[in-house]
Amino acid sequence: MSAVTRDIPPPAQLRSGSLSLVETIGQSVANISPTLTPALNIAVVAGLAGTGTWLSYLISTIGLLFVAVNIGSLAKRHPLAGSYFVYIGRTLGPLAGMVAGWSIIAAYLFTAIAVTVSSEIFLGDMLTSFGLKAMVPPGWLFDLVFCAIVGVAAYSDVRLSSRMGLIMEGFSVLLIVIITGVVIAKNGSIVDHVQFSAESLKPGPVMSALAFAVFSFVGFESAATLAKEARDPTRTVPLAVTMSAGIAGLFFVVIAYLMVLGMGDDTKTLGSSASPFADLTARAGLTWAAGIVYFAALISSFACALASVNAASRMMFSMGRYQFLHRSMGMVHAKHQTPHFAVIASTVFTLVVSLLLLRFEPLDAFGYTGTFATFGFLVVYLLICVVSPIDARRAGKLTPTGIGVGVIGVALMGFVIFGSLYPVPPYPYNLLPYLFGAYLLIGIVWFAILRARAPQALAGIQHDLEG
Repeated sequence: MSAVTRDIPPPAQLRSGSLSLVETIGQSVANISPTLTPALNIAVVAGLAGTGTWLSYLISTIGLLFVAVNIGSLAKRHPLAGSYFVYIGRTLGPLAGMVAGWSIIAAYLFTAIAVTVSSEIFLGDMLTSFGLKAMVPPGWLFDLVFCAIVGVAAYSDVRLSSRMGLIMEGFSVLLIVIITGVVIAKNGSIVDHVQFSAESLKPGPVMSALAFAVFSFVGFESAATLAKEARDPTRTVPLAVTMSAGIAGLFFVVIAYLMVLGMGDDTKTLGSSASPFADLTARAGLTWAAGIVYFAALISSFACALASVNAASRMMFSMGRYQFLHRSMGMVHAKHQTPHFAVIASTVFTLVVSLLLLRFEPLDAFGYTGTFATFGFLVVYLLICVVSPIDARRAGKLTPTGIGVGVIGVALMGFVIFGSLYPVPPYPYNLLPYLFGAYLLIGIVWFAILRARAPQALAGIQHDLEG
């Protein structure tokens, strides 16, 4: 055994084999938080694509399934808690691994912050709709309680938090589906010829909305971060990632079609709404349903925040074990078998930034943090599509299909990244790409310092130390 290997601490043990396929899917579904699309995100897509909104979601679903196949290919060969950090680092080198891990940690943490901020909106709207506006708590108190509950759930048991996330998201989606059904029943028909007309399906508007449609899916890949805790991970993780993207995509396509139908094809109103689903119910004369919609969105936000902290802490766990982060991040709790220090760090960061954002309007804060998070996801999605065929070639398993899937994934992610930068978005969104670039630069500088001070810390990424 070399001196370098002796310097690397023995691997900490997560609760191996504790998550079933359904529970692993629950991680990704909760992180996607599909309820938030009809509650908020769909307005942006409808504003761009109009009555072709459903087609934008359909194309995005197909594209993200290509990305999911690339992730699944890697997950079959490398069932690791560090997932993207290790996938990319072992193929393109430690610096690329550092960039990937640094990016995805920011993506998950800022997703948790974004949904914490949005939860303030949903709680306030829910209480107001029930005539209880006076009971709306101050923002700082809500953030404190919300983050504390998320932290305790993530700290305690990954099985509990995965099940909780799936049940809560499933319940909120069910509420959305039931209310949508009532709205469509009042409409009298589910056939909308306008949405299938040539005018609705013009390529320009549909394509311009793709970037925003893809944003609704971020988090589908997070099941891979629980690979060490999943049963039969070489089968479970690829299935979970692919199924969650497919199920969420089907839901988005159907709900987009039905919401446009329910609004009488009034996509201008839908596209400018801060509460699109509540406007849909009001249009159908179901004003009583608004509070239920907000309640469903609040549940979905909590499930997403919990899944985001779970995913971020597993990435920090892996990077801590390889000494890219402090070694304490790579430790696990003796009883709960969770990366407790990483969970605490993730929760505290989420709380502190959420409190700092109280000076902004909640919708603005949601937009800033959600956009920042998306850049982290896009960087990793692009790198994964590059790495997957290279890794398959090294394993002697590269096929023409694998090459095609990788190329299509790279093309899609490149398009989405370009669409996020051009046309130049309005201030202050035009600053966010540069802020994310500065964040990546900090990670690269830290990598250079680490390489100079402790070169042995870089050796572990070349080997599987998580067995």
